[in-house]
Amino acid sequence: MHFSLHPRLAADTTVLGDLPLCRVLLSKEALGPWLILVPRRNEITEIHHLPELDQLQLIRESSAVASLLETDYKADKINIGALGNLVPQLHVHHIARFQSDIAWPGPIWGNTDGTQREEGIQQALAEELRDELANIDGFKAI
Repeated sequence: MHFSLHPRLAADTTVLGDLPLCRVLLSKEALGPWLILVPRRNEITEIHHLPELDQLQLIRESSAVASLLETDYKADKINIGALGNLVPQLHVHHIARFQSDIAWPGPIWGNTDGTQREEGIQQALAEELRDELANIDGFKAI
């Protein structure tokens, strides 16, 4: 079965690679780092729609990514959320938050100016994150 990424996710992110279940994306928004995990299962909109083994794998992958952001970026808080109001495809945001960020201490949604990273900075961060994600079992860079 061919996996397809929702067009909005594709437009707003850079693909970093794949974990055993999820495609790993880096948001272009100049906040974070902000990673998004998308289970490679078509037409799934909610975590509870995944088979039980996929639910467990999603938790493993989510925990590994959160730990990476916390440890490698010294985030003050890791925000994790699966909203999907505009993009129905199941995706889980993992955002490294800092007391110095534009939206602190509030949620990011509706509290940023939408500024995107410059392309060169985005690509450098993407390469850095690919190197760090390589330490998670099963990660394959794209």
